[in-house]
Amino acid sequence: MSDTTGLPTLTVEGHCATIRLNRPEVHNRIEPQDIVEMMRLLDGVDADLNVRVLILTASGKSFSSGFFIQEIGTRAESTTAGFDAMTDRMERVRMPTIAALNGGVYGGSTDLALSCDFRIGVTGMSMFMPAAKLGLHYYPGGMQRYVSRLGVDTAKRLFLTGERLGAEELLRIGFLTELVAPEGLAAAVAALAAPLQTNAPLAVQGMKTALNDIARGDADLAAIAARAAAVAKSADLQEGRAAFVEKRAPVFKGV
Repeated sequence: MSDTTGLPTLTVEGHCATIRLNRPEVHNRIEPQDIVEMMRLLDGVDADLNVRVLILTASGKSFSSGFFIQEIGTRAESTTAGFDAMTDRMERVRMPTIAALNGGVYGGSTDLALSCDFRIGVTGMSMFMPAAKLGLHYYPGGMQRYVSRLGVDTAKRLFLTGERLGAEELLRIGFLTELVAPEGLAAAVAALAAPLQTNAPLAVQGMKTALNDIARGDADLAAIAARAAAVAKSADLQEGRAAFVEKRAPVFKGV
């Protein structure tokens, strides 16, 4: 779906939602109004209990060049939801998320990709974090995500040097979950999304939240145990047990 305004768009097919960035002529840079729209779309997806997986992708040959540099530190930036709030919101989306990286990812959009649960990239892509080259001290949530996802040594390498990394190195350091040829991106994303849609949503969503909290180092273990106990009483668990005994595919309803 295209949008002549350049704002992100949302499509939903079955249990799968897709948000697409739509400024290919400027490498899908993210402008203040895009952040507002992204927050609105994420709220809508989160409220739709039929959606079990969210894909984030972009139009054109780049995934995103990050936040519009001319807006950094301006009054316009401060009057909208911040980029950091958007990436935090993406990380906390209820369902699993897949970043389908159709091309280069730079600046703040590297954090947007890391806020997704999985990242599938294409050969020929690259990434870099230019904060130090711009004189910018990055926001704490983004640095925390870098460290929790990639480790402190890799985070230092990327933040402090501004080094550009190619696709194979991104796979090696764990920035990418999977690396495919550009023509194979859609199939790889669909293959990963399939079990995320058919597995028990209460268990998947609860464990996603728990794992992210554990990775950040601020997990409430009692709350995780309480969610696990609630899922243990769910109809989905009964369905999973019955399907295992009957040697059939389970049909989970999220209750």
